[in-house]
Amino acid sequence: MSAKKTYAIFGLGRYGIAVARELVNNGMEVIAVDADEKIVNAAANELPICKCADITDPDVIRQLGISNADVVIIAMANNLEASVMAVTLCKELGIKTIIAKSANEMHQKILTRVGADKVVFPENESGIRLAKNLLSSGLVDMVSLAKNVSMIELDVKPEWLGKNLIELNLRKKYSVNVVALRKGESVSVDIDPHAPLQADDKLIVIANTEKISKLK
Repeated sequence: MSAKKTYAIFGLGRYGIAVARELVNNGMEVIAVDADEKIVNAAANELPICKCADITDPDVIRQLGISNADVVIIAMANNLEASVMAVTLCKELGIKTIIAKSANEMHQKILTRVGADKVVFPENESGIRLAKNLLSSGLVDMVSLAKNVSMIELDVKPEWLGKNLIELNLRKKYSVNVVALRKGESVSVDIDPHAPLQADDKLIVIANTEKISKLK
């Protein structure tokens, strides 16, 4: 697994708590925050750092130590104003990655415009899936196909650049099957195994979930 990171979760509804729980269970440091004291008290038993606070207050954000977080997940889709303020404050603190949950496409555009690096829709992406993606360094996206099988989109590793799929022999080395290649918005399943991989390429592979760690 990659080096231990610190995550901050704003909003502990079903989505936020699922992300926080999965990250904590995998040994990550998580700062969980919600404005509702009852929700915070209920979650405190399983989340070591769980705070009741108003994340739209700049002073509170600083006092919580959010500036030390590598990733902030803003899981308050039902409160656009608070989400926008949280994204803005996190950008000002220099947070590297800000992920926001959105209620609809219009909110997605707004959150992206104010600085969210990724916007997710709860009906399309579960909190557990987001957490697994965050824990999988280098994995762009992961979809569970069955209990032990996942389809994964991943970046081309620096050491793979300029090499082709025949040279890399990913099936033997990583136990994965490359099924498609993404270049920008274009996805092709007709892959030339002799073509050298480029920095902006993304490989779509099918792998045994237990062996995904080999790709990190």
